[in-house]
Amino acid sequence: MKCNLGDLAIFYEIRGAGRPIVMLPGRPSDHRIMERFMEPLFAQRDGWLRIYPDLPGTGLTPSVDRLATHDQMLETVLAFIDKVIPDQRFVLAGMSYGGYLARGVLYHRAALIDGVLLCVPQMKADPAQVHLPPRTTLVEDPMLMAQLEPSEAQIIADLVVVQSHTVVEAMRDVLAEVQLADHTFLAQLDPAGPFSFDVDRLPTPFGGPTLILTARQDQICGYRDAWDLLDNYPRATFAVLDRAGHFVDIEQNVLCHALMREWLDRVEEDESR
Repeated sequence: MKCNLGDLAIFYEIRGAGRPIVMLPGRPSDHRIMERFMEPLFAQRDGWLRIYPDLPGTGLTPSVDRLATHDQMLETVLAFIDKVIPDQRFVLAGMSYGGYLARGVLYHRAALIDGVLLCVPQMKADPAQVHLPPRTTLVEDPMLMAQLEPSEAQIIADLVVVQSHTVVEAMRDVLAEVQLADHTFLAQLDPAGPFSFDVDRLPTPFGGPTLILTARQDQICGYRDAWDLLDNYPRATFAVLDRAGHFVDIEQNVLCHALMREWLDRVEEDESR
């Protein structure tokens, strides 16, 4: 489906029906990374309308030159939400850069949001300001890595903490998405600086059920800075998962899903009161 915002059409997929939950992916991945991560949660859970957009410059959503700052990307996401589910209450999930945008959405639309999931959220617009653990590989499989093309093996070796057939196959899906992205367009965002406002200085704490998932070996977004979010989310579960890097959704999929099911239970419990 496409959401027409004038000079930009946001591509998105919809699954199910019921209470809306908006899924914001990282970059340069597209909606499919969130779809693969989130859809298993709803195989036996009815009553949810899942909305999966491709951010500008990723997947099937084109880039637009006027989107040169994080503020402008956020304005586009807000316009998309306002058009697809106008004036409706919704739940919000964001991964990596999508977690940065999700906090921006919360800043502006907190009164409409019933719950928040932040998975390995990007905390700083400037990567140099992030506290990161050292690059680590905990499980090596030289025979598996030797079967890969050298360029593919290098990328996977740089990104994953656990070298296994399951992780490698899942990472191939991610790399296929990444190839579709407009990397030149996306690269212009970070030099433009962070949001023009302090996204983590909320006017009032967000009281809805929240889950913050981080990874102990995440050398891309880290985990230490996300701890500072807790004062904003008095009903947050905060998890730092060992044996996983930035792709915690792949390397610790089972544990992530257990925590996420409990989070969805809390959201549904709140809405039933």
